[in-house]
Amino acid sequence: MTTPDSFETDSFPTSAGELSITFLGHASLLLTCNGKNIFIDPFGQVADYSNLPKADLIICTHEHRDHLDPQALEHIRNKGTELVLNPAGSAQVDKSIAMRNGEKKTVAGLQIEAVPAYNILHKREDGNLFHPEGNGNGYILTFGDTRLYLAGDTENIPEMKQLHDIDIAFLPMNLPYTMTPEMVADAARMFKPRILYPYHYGNTDTSKLVELLKADKGIEVRIRKMA
Repeated sequence: MTTPDSFETDSFPTSAGELSITFLGHASLLLTCNGKNIFIDPFGQVADYSNLPKADLIICTHEHRDHLDPQALEHIRNKGTELVLNPAGSAQVDKSIAMRNGEKKTVAGLQIEAVPAYNILHKREDGNLFHPEGNGNGYILTFGDTRLYLAGDTENIPEMKQLHDIDIAFLPMNLPYTMTPEMVADAARMFKPRILYPYHYGNTDTSKLVELLKADKGIEVRIRKMA
């Protein structure tokens, strides 16, 4: 049976209460703070969502099925669940809130800022980018004095230079869709998170990222099961 106890969890003290991050896999997370369950990019291939708690808030970066899984949503959604998605994702989910790049909202008591997430280099065979500019979101979530950045599917885009005071960051690291370890290291150096988790990393060798950032003493790289 899949329960939150079946997965790795890290906890952080914040001025809003303890924040727990449960690593479900791929780009899927369960955040808990002040008794609220916040699911990020639910994906049924990494967990049995029918055995996970109901969500107070669900946040999806974009509409691809490994980030917005309708069956997983149905298992964790109830009458009171709030949903925040990019506009293309929101168009697929009833009674959801669409956020565009640059928008800020408070939903279920949580401050949420949508930021850009897109490819610059990596394209499909037809020449189109895997994640075009202006479609998907990254998000900055604020838990009291702690800021958490979920990058979504993106490369090391110039907008990352504008990020500030990021305590915890999740950056994707799988080709051909997102970033190489070198690109993740470059992204991290732009905004210098206190703790960096590579996620959505597939078969990428995470030790390469650890090696690349070993001299950056202000950035602690943590590896969890997020393939």
